[in-house]
Amino acid sequence: MSDLVEKLVCDNVKALTPYESARRLFATGDDTQSQQVWLNANESPFHNAFQVDDSRFNRYPDCQPSGLIKAYAKYAGTGIEQTLVTRGADEGIELLIRTFCNPRTDSILICPPTYGMYAISAQTCDVAVKKVPLKDNFSLDVEAICQHKDQVKLVFVCSPNNPTGTSVEKQQLRSLVEHFANSALVVVDEAYIEFDKENTWATELSRYPNLVILRTLSKAYALAGLRCGFTLASSPIIKALLKVIAPYPIPEPVAQIAQQALTEAGVDNMLKQVDYLAIQRNKLHRYLKTIKQVELVGDDKANFILFRTPLKSQLMQFLVEHNVFIRDQSKQLNLNNCLRITVGNDQQNQHLMDLITSFYNTQEIA
Repeated sequence: MSDLVEKLVCDNVKALTPYESARRLFATGDDTQSQQVWLNANESPFHNAFQVDDSRFNRYPDCQPSGLIKAYAKYAGTGIEQTLVTRGADEGIELLIRTFCNPRTDSILICPPTYGMYAISAQTCDVAVKKVPLKDNFSLDVEAICQHKDQVKLVFVCSPNNPTGTSVEKQQLRSLVEHFANSALVVVDEAYIEFDKENTWATELSRYPNLVILRTLSKAYALAGLRCGFTLASSPIIKALLKVIAPYPIPEPVAQIAQQALTEAGVDNMLKQVDYLAIQRNKLHRYLKTIKQVELVGDDKANFILFRTPLKSQLMQFLVEHNVFIRDQSKQLNLNNCLRITVGNDQQNQHLMDLITSFYNTQEIA
């Protein structure tokens, strides 16, 4: 860092450790992408075709494209006044913090191990982060969370949770939403809800004015490269967020493709792909249970599997050497020696399983 940058940069940014995304950890040139198997970012293995009309590319896009808002509201079962489209769910996280938390004064609450961007977005905005760890079985410690009433503005709950794959019991969430009814927003991150659709809270928005839902097209819809997410909440919350959001957050091509993905045919295609991934996930799950050096961790309510092995580092290195990338989660609280595998297609998963078998066979011989 240069002397000038060191002098000018914000104090909270100096201390910030950036989010280690899959592409930051394993950045490569495009010429090698086809030779690699990416199973570390919870992306879909599918790539679906879309048509784009370029006749409006010379114009700024609508801040909230009405066709897209209507399409997602219909899909989620919400009102259009309860629906905001953002640049991925990550922008929704940051908007909530910027809108409702005063820098150097307010706090958010998170429940690690969980998605890292809640804390990083707060720290970037100079907002404090209070932590109530999940219990040993990765359920919420509701009693401990409730002790923070009037101490936090936002309570972030990821369900299904990344990286544990666990869903939060509805009664636990109901207790939190009701407990913080007059003091904080309870933000339920449903990025993986299509893999656990019976547990959505989107239908409860009208009942709980302090409830916020985060959604994305990155996972089940196979559109991670599009960067399109949604924040679902009461109309007053949406209106407050609209004061803070950028004037043109959704590029025209993104709006067009997202709207196509949300047609009846697009939704049907997504559901078929989710069913396929569930079959592949179960196959991978059964395979890992046969390896005595592997302990399955958490649950499988999303498109990934978390496991623990004492040979974590060696296995990771072996897979990287063979151009297969999974995710090391061992830095997270209570996840020592844990690795996370994104469920790929049959060919990718079989290749991964063959490599894992080869690795452990080699270890036994050694």
